[in-house]
Amino acid sequence: MDDPDSNAAQLASPSYRLPALDQDFLLGDSMRGVRFQLEFAKAEEVLRAWGIRTTLVVFGSARVREDGPGRHADWYAEARRFGKLASLRGGAMRDVGQVRDNVIATGGGPGIMEAANRGAADVGAPSIGFNITLPHEQEPNGWSTPGLTFRFHYFAMRKMHLAMRANGLVVFPGGFGTFDELFELLTLRQTDKAPPIPVVLVDETYWRTVIDFDAMVSHGLVSPSDLSLFRFADTAESAWQSLIDCCLKPHPPSDYVPVP
Repeated sequence: MDDPDSNAAQLASPSYRLPALDQDFLLGDSMRGVRFQLEFAKAEEVLRAWGIRTTLVVFGSARVREDGPGRHADWYAEARRFGKLASLRGGAMRDVGQVRDNVIATGGGPGIMEAANRGAADVGAPSIGFNITLPHEQEPNGWSTPGLTFRFHYFAMRKMHLAMRANGLVVFPGGFGTFDELFELLTLRQTDKAPPIPVVLVDETYWRTVIDFDAMVSHGLVSPSDLSLFRFADTAESAWQSLIDCCLKPHPPSDYVPVP
């Protein structure tokens, strides 16, 4: 017979758990809004602690490899070079405690994302990886700064963090995921829901092959002026110059030297 003076059942009851330590409760449907808020707050707190004021977001295919076929190797090399020169020239190379600008930010995975993070790491600059939990688990690449490598459950919150500090967007060739991110940012720009940041598409031949932008205009689905929301570039250097031409403000360190 149970001891009538024992409170073991009460102590073991799920209702007695502290809410902040009750995983069953926190992962329930009613707490979805709280989880959404936590995904915002955690990354925000870390980015502020690192002094990161603005970023340069780099999108592109996760399937691109450094030794891949066709243009893959070229795309990887240019994304890596862009991560390097943007980090040197943009303002990411600040001392601890100083404000950092134009820090490379990617989706944190392989391919183009890895290349851009790797370019930043080549020169000792911090870079961000905004990873997402997927059915086929995406692991972070080995080049984003460990303390700036995040994981999100909600695509919407991940996209918000990618967009909210962005000073510019550089998009390398990619598939559905890259298109999703690109057109979301273009829509925000088109509707004035985002500030007028420059958007650069790298490898004009690829982009004009896969998307007929002029056809959208001829069918009356976008305005001719909407095509001014982005520019094309073919190299890391020309992508950087396009950002500068579109009023990106670089913040190079005092000992800056040109990229070799």
